[in-house]
Amino acid sequence: MGASLLLASVSSATLAALAVGAPAPDFSTDAARAGVAFKFSLAETLKKGPVVLYFYPKAFTSGCTIEAHNFAEATPKFNALGATVVGISNDNIDTLKKFSVEACRDKFAVAADSGAKIMKQYDAALWIKPDMADRISYVISPEGKVLYVFSSLNPDQHVENTLKAVEVWRASAR
Repeated sequence: MGASLLLASVSSATLAALAVGAPAPDFSTDAARAGVAFKFSLAETLKKGPVVLYFYPKAFTSGCTIEAHNFAEATPKFNALGATVVGISNDNIDTLKKFSVEACRDKFAVAADSGAKIMKQYDAALWIKPDMADRISYVISPEGKVLYVFSSLNPDQHVENTLKAVEVWRASAR
């Protein structure tokens, strides 16, 4: 509970329905890392530590490529804190295999949200185009609770803010 309260103080205002402390909906879906497809399971990944789950509108668009590059550069820092980064969009798995190599630089997985089901569970659908994800980042605790939420179509602060939230979680978990 202390970590949730602590991380809530780091959180920015957001339009996402999932609030800090809410249970994160579990899901499994197709994903790709380094051009290789695999089955991603949130529950299995949370057994290793917190998950930074970031939703983005569309692979290979300028903002999404910038955000993927930023997460790729920061992935070693997230990993050192025990966190796993995964991006998610409504792109198909073939597109994501390429995106995982070119934009994500083989550093982290990107998951396919066929039919926009997961983004709806996370209230991460873009309001003007509901079959496309908004740019929303969540930090989810190993217990499956939302620790932090940040929503901004500008890709610039997602990495910095989620990294800070994971650092605060790590410090309070010791």
